[in-house]
Amino acid sequence: MPSSRDSEFVRPRDVIAGLPSYAAGKPPEAAPGLIPYKLSSNENPLGPVAAVSDVLTDFDVLHRYPNPTAELLRDELAVTLGVPAEDIVTGTGSLGALTQVLNAFAGTGSDGQPDEVLYAWRSFEAYPIVVRTAGAREVPVPVTADGRHDLEAMAQAITPRTRVVILCTPNNPTGPALNHAEVERFLTMVPSDVLVVVDEAYVEFVRNPDVVDGLQLYRRHHNVVVLRTFSKAHGLASLRVGYTISGPQVTQHLRKVAVPFGVSGLGEAAAIASLRHPESVMANVEALIAERERVRDVLIGEGWDVPEAQGNFIWLALGEDSAEFARRAGEQALAVRAFDGEGVRVSIGEEQANDRLVQLCRSYTGAVGAKLTE
Repeated sequence: MPSSRDSEFVRPRDVIAGLPSYAAGKPPEAAPGLIPYKLSSNENPLGPVAAVSDVLTDFDVLHRYPNPTAELLRDELAVTLGVPAEDIVTGTGSLGALTQVLNAFAGTGSDGQPDEVLYAWRSFEAYPIVVRTAGAREVPVPVTADGRHDLEAMAQAITPRTRVVILCTPNNPTGPALNHAEVERFLTMVPSDVLVVVDEAYVEFVRNPDVVDGLQLYRRHHNVVVLRTFSKAHGLASLRVGYTISGPQVTQHLRKVAVPFGVSGLGEAAAIASLRHPESVMANVEALIAERERVRDVLIGEGWDVPEAQGNFIWLALGEDSAEFARRAGEQALAVRAFDGEGVRVSIGEEQANDRLVQLCRSYTGAVGAKLTE
């Protein structure tokens, strides 16, 4: 008789068995004489502001449960953003907050058929994972040649089964941001009972004057949810603090599925401290933007086709050469994020790391031996 430990008797849900695994950015490997740099996870290399260090040093209530719904942080965000605290629902990073949205609004319908969730592709690679986990079916709509959302095609892809549309702006990993007018037009084509999530994980890095204003959309449209995080601009990636902003007709359902105590007490205290020092946060952001623009300008000058970059990263559309480029970057003690057959996303890091990337691009020849910039 088979043992109860036999793996054939322990089976996950069918949807889980078929899921791809999330591939986080890998750390760099050592190379002789070179300082290794991780440019694969869109982390803020400058870290959090000094006030957060004080919180980490003085925090002495690890033995206590955190606030159930991060009430203090929500109150602070309400003041900072000018929105009601009741319209804010926190989560474990923006991905945790998005998971709550999908768990509440997309899954398997009463007829046993999956709801549909639309998003541009390529975009954030966790989207298909969390969509399928919720029991819904993903509907990826290809981005344009320059890495932008094709909003017309996305509108045409909406069906009666569509429950959620995700707009990633700026788009991770390709870089361009949506502008406000085009999203307003898009919303006129979306049924009022379809939720539109505006993922603004990198909003602080955007310098396009016509960029979509998620908060304005949320104030004007009852079916808009704004998604944000403290992982990027605030440099708190390890503490996993994110949130959504939406009207009460949405938040009443999000609170039902939100993980109790989802944001740790330490994460809440650190996020509040960061919010109270916006000048320091934005000084770090501006420094990274300056590096982003420097790197992109140099690469374009060298003949590389680099799409508009509005996050803290750039996109190199290397196609079939993506894995080879990542391998050669690894030889230079640089960890980058390759999407096989599509391109390579490179986070903006320390100045020395960015200089090394530029040198690699200047000398790079593709796997077939032809310089890609010529």
